[in-house]
Amino acid sequence: MIEKLKYWDTELFLFLNGKHNDFWDFVMYWISHKLVWVPVYLFLVYLIIRLYKKNALWVILCVFAVVGISDFISVNLFKNVFERLRPCHEPSLLEIVHLVKNKCGGSFGFYSSHASNHFALSTVLILFLRKNAHVFWLLLLGGWAAVVSYSRIYLGVHYPGDVLAGAMAGVLIGWSGFKLLKLAKPGINQ
Repeated sequence: MIEKLKYWDTELFLFLNGKHNDFWDFVMYWISHKLVWVPVYLFLVYLIIRLYKKNALWVILCVFAVVGISDFISVNLFKNVFERLRPCHEPSLLEIVHLVKNKCGGSFGFYSSHASNHFALSTVLILFLRKNAHVFWLLLLGGWAAVVSYSRIYLGVHYPGDVLAGAMAGVLIGWSGFKLLKLAKPGINQ
């Protein structure tokens, strides 16, 4: 059964990664780049401060905590334990994988830290902002995490299964962080 799942994951990866052109290479490279999102992060911090005033520090600490925990878990409890090669390091795929700017990353890819971190971030933000933000902005946060996650497949550095597992882990971590802060500070999201 595991071999069949790996086969389907590889086939889906090859299909998705095989759909590329120069325009999307440029776009996906920058979508996946961490520093390009700094203005968005700063805007989100501003929004939290504006909406949460005296509790803003707690919310910001929670957001940082879920992203940090997400990253730690993805690397130390999954990538370094399962040691599944990224598709761009898989010997049987070396001639097939489309890489952008020859960037592959570390050896192991299960599960995607980008997917986990962005889904943890978007989940906790959606939960904190849901009472004060238009549904469009909440959907945009979820879509942002999905596009960043997809970019990892496009760039040839993760299988779809890596991204899906990372997304699920991120949602769970983001939701857990929100719930834990609500337990510690019950009136924080009212």
